[in-house]
Amino acid sequence: MELGVIGAGYVGLTTAACFAHLGHRVVCADIDAAHVERLSAGDVGIAEPGLTELVVSGLESGRLRFVTEPVAAVDADIVFICVGTPPDSDGAADLSAIKSVVRTIAPVLRRDAVLVTKSTVPVGSAQMVNSLIPERDDIAVVSNPEFLREGHAVDDFLEPSRVVVGGDIPAARARVADLYTDLQAPVLVTDPASAELVKYATNAFLATKISFANAIANVCEAVGADIRQVGLGMGHDPRIGFDHLEAGPGFGGSCLPKDVSALLHFAREAGYDFALLRGVLEVNDEQRARVVTKVRALAGGDLGGVSIGVLGLAFKAGTDDLRDSPALAVVASLVAEGAAVKAFDPAVDAVDLPISVVKDPYEAARDAAVLVVLTEWAEFRSVDYERVATEMKHAVVVDARNLLNPDTMRRQGFEYVGVGR
Repeated sequence: MELGVIGAGYVGLTTAACFAHLGHRVVCADIDAAHVERLSAGDVGIAEPGLTELVVSGLESGRLRFVTEPVAAVDADIVFICVGTPPDSDGAADLSAIKSVVRTIAPVLRRDAVLVTKSTVPVGSAQMVNSLIPERDDIAVVSNPEFLREGHAVDDFLEPSRVVVGGDIPAARARVADLYTDLQAPVLVTDPASAELVKYATNAFLATKISFANAIANVCEAVGADIRQVGLGMGHDPRIGFDHLEAGPGFGGSCLPKDVSALLHFAREAGYDFALLRGVLEVNDEQRARVVTKVRALAGGDLGGVSIGVLGLAFKAGTDDLRDSPALAVVASLVAEGAAVKAFDPAVDAVDLPISVVKDPYEAARDAAVLVVLTEWAEFRSVDYERVATEMKHAVVVDARNLLNPDTMRRQGFEYVGVGR
């Protein structure tokens, strides 16, 4: 098919590249001319395994093009809207970009085209999009939420656990569902509201699991239990599973925080007080603060002028994404209390904070009173910690990701503090 994708951000770029890989002809539009120029040259600019290769392959085959004008991408059978829906001041999803796109492209859409919202949008968005194009009663609106994990986006698109398609017109739903036929994934065909809610419900549940694991970790610290063992005991129960039970500095990234806040907001607008999710966010904020408290205590009770080494700045391993990173939140608090921070992350070379981003873990540790592990990069396990100990002012580590072996670290002379251990 001929497909249009509006927005070349994380979701839009992955959608465009993967559909081109599946044999469709795709035109992807973004208003950032410099970004489009880089993409047209095969420069993806984000750390996402396999994505650059798919973009280059799509460009070389002629099945993928990038343009700067949205109207240039909508001479297509199906058009995907993949623009951002950031939170506004009260946590609600800001739909202004989607509204702008719809108003811009509606007059030039093909007759009988399908307009698909792939951005994460609150319930009622399909109805809202329809209301913006009253003169185009030949256009069907379908919700097709994405479930892409950063660091696994290509795999998640091409080997999905499920595909959700929501709409009021059966023929339009079928056209969108047919795009995924070769992926051999379960396809859930629903009404628009249910499709829109699936993404929020999924992310809110995952955030709840993380906050629950962190709350149990705090209980473990109080009673002398080990969250790793407790998590193993829980995870073997097939009703629970192991995913998202790792204790740490809380959840972050571009999806979970904003989606939990948005669900809280539109549930409240609909008349339901989702108190459980307020607790999820409170635990998440508390978890970040607890890491700072541990660092402060190990530094002698006052961080003013104290050198702190940090391993990890990205919100999780496998990505260079800093959006709502718990690591950055912790670092910002350390700086606010007067600490001098040197940080190393294998995928990040600069941040918008008054810290030194250095080239290796040993430089981060040099003269530090405390070393803090904030992102779960596997390569941090293979660091020469005997050398790290000699670089530090005091051999003290706060392992906020429970990445390292406490017994090994203590044998190497460290005072070790983890989460829930």
